[in-house]
Amino acid sequence: MKRADFLLGIYILIPVIFLIIPIPTGLLDVLMMLNLALALTILFTALFSTEALHMSAFPTLLLMTTLFRISLNVGSTRNILLKGYAGQVVTTFGNFVGGGNLVVGAIVFLILIIVQFIVINKGSERVSEVTARFTLDAMPGKQMAIDADLNTGAITDEEAKERRQKIQDESTFFGAMDGATKYVKGDATAGLVITVINFVGGLILGIVLQQMEPMEALQKYSILTIGDGLVSQIPSLVISLATGVLVTKVSKESDLGNVLIKQLFSIPKVLYIVGGTMAMLGLTPLPTLICFIYAALFIAAGRAIEMNIEVQDIESEVDEEEESAEEIRRPENVVSLLQVDPIELEFGYGIIPLADVNQGGDLLDRVVMIRRQIALELGCVVPMIRLRDNIQLNPNQYVIKIKGVPVSDGEILFDHYMAMNPGFVEEEITGIPTFEPSFHLPAIWITESQRERAESLGYTVVDPPSIIATHLTEVIRGHLDELLTRQDVQNLINNIQEANTTLVNELVPKMLSVGEIQKVLQNLLQEGISIRDLVTIFETLADNASSTRDTDVLTEYVRQSLKRAISNKYFPANEMTSVVTLDPRIEQDIMGSIKQTEQGTYINLDPEKTQDILQSVKEEMDKMEELGKNPIIVTSPIVRLYFRKLIEEQFRDLIVISYNEIDTDVELQSIGMVTV
Repeated sequence: MKRADFLLGIYILIPVIFLIIPIPTGLLDVLMMLNLALALTILFTALFSTEALHMSAFPTLLLMTTLFRISLNVGSTRNILLKGYAGQVVTTFGNFVGGGNLVVGAIVFLILIIVQFIVINKGSERVSEVTARFTLDAMPGKQMAIDADLNTGAITDEEAKERRQKIQDESTFFGAMDGATKYVKGDATAGLVITVINFVGGLILGIVLQQMEPMEALQKYSILTIGDGLVSQIPSLVISLATGVLVTKVSKESDLGNVLIKQLFSIPKVLYIVGGTMAMLGLTPLPTLICFIYAALFIAAGRAIEMNIEVQDIESEVDEEEESAEEIRRPENVVSLLQVDPIELEFGYGIIPLADVNQGGDLLDRVVMIRRQIALELGCVVPMIRLRDNIQLNPNQYVIKIKGVPVSDGEILFDHYMAMNPGFVEEEITGIPTFEPSFHLPAIWITESQRERAESLGYTVVDPPSIIATHLTEVIRGHLDELLTRQDVQNLINNIQEANTTLVNELVPKMLSVGEIQKVLQNLLQEGISIRDLVTIFETLADNASSTRDTDVLTEYVRQSLKRAISNKYFPANEMTSVVTLDPRIEQDIMGSIKQTEQGTYINLDPEKTQDILQSVKEEMDKMEELGKNPIIVTSPIVRLYFRKLIEEQFRDLIVISYNEIDTDVELQSIGMVTV
């Protein structure tokens, strides 16, 4: 057992024992002084802690000190009533504090009780309630601020984790403090009740059992009662004061002493005014010497602070000049310029209000939602999205970059809405013609006054932040395979390793390297297949990696094991889905043209035949789009991979599925065939 645990156990066990057995007066003196010393320790620790969370164990400490103090009260009461003596500490407090005068001692004790009940306890309790309420109410806003800083790159994942933990600790602490202040109030109440019992019980015992004169009994037991009350109430008052200091602490930069001195005596003219006022008061019947001494002290302090500020200003100017000269002499550090952000969203100054929280912009919140949406949909963590303004762009223009290279852009009108015709509007409205940036659909810009009418006519109306967020989402989806790094794959592996240790140890790195797994996951993401079910993916790789390490072939095996998810994505339940099939002769031609090399496989097909196939694919896609159908081509499993490679440059968004990737309960209808 650790020494700290042993001492804590003794501290908790002592009051429990002394609630049952009598405490010798000598030991009672020792424990009462220990109680006072601990109370002072708690007070000064609370006073000089830089923030409240540095005493996160205070609520528990409050409970333990309260129990300890009550046990001492019980022990002293037993000694007062049985022996008429409760030790030197109680007697000294009763005689010394009251000056041996019963009335003075009683008045001092009553003042102490009033100060603790009405001033300190009541204030601490109220501040604790308000602080707990405001801390809990502020949690969502603080969480959103952390997410915004994380997405803009202002903080790292580790810093965000620490901040979130601190927010949770603060809410727990102030919630506990709200309840712990009731201990302080109850302790003071119990002390007052015990004092009354001591006084009344002592008088009865002294007069009835010990045959003392009433005044003699009153004098004796009053002094003992007041001494016992002061011994218990002074530490209780100190603990109450520590509670008040802790819950009212707002500065997190330094200890309270430095903060108070800095804030109270930092303005020289305030000290000059106070010094002048004290000098003027010295001319009145008030004590002249004392007023003039204070006047001189305040004026001297004001002058000293003013000189200190002047010296600091000069030092600051010198430091700034030295730093400027140092920067001029120092060669430029270009290492930081070599880093490339995975995803960037740059925008002109006209779009800044959409990203500025202070101006009511919610673009940062939408970026957070994009990362969550893609993580749920595709099972991949999107890297942090850097948002920055660029004065070189047009005011309403924005550019999306992947690894520092622009891949898409768009323009918005800040005070307008984009209205798109879904094909069945009742009446067309006038506006500024444009194209929706994500899918390049024709649209028009309309004003706020036209919005309600456009929606009533059947238009799809979208606000500017939604346009940018949708565009950014589609760009990320289209390039997610490029953004998936080896480190991301290792993080995904670590995420499932604890629950699937056997699987991960078998697969990595014995059968496949992290890089090979990355290629398989990139192949899946490239065609929009979710990698969220990593366990199934890894099980399939472990089953087939012994026969081949070709990542393209392994991808096909994985796709077949994910057929339920693929079918659910492309084929609605309880509906007949229209698809296009592939001519068996084309499948034979493709299989016959496959060439194996050390670098992988490629298709050596006649260029004219390739063009004929691509033309047939285009014709079938046009037919599907005219019918309002999603263009899907179904092939045999052995051909799907190579047919996809053949057409992916020209038809990136075309869905190619093999028969083995279709669930058994899916109903299909072939409405065309790719043929030559």
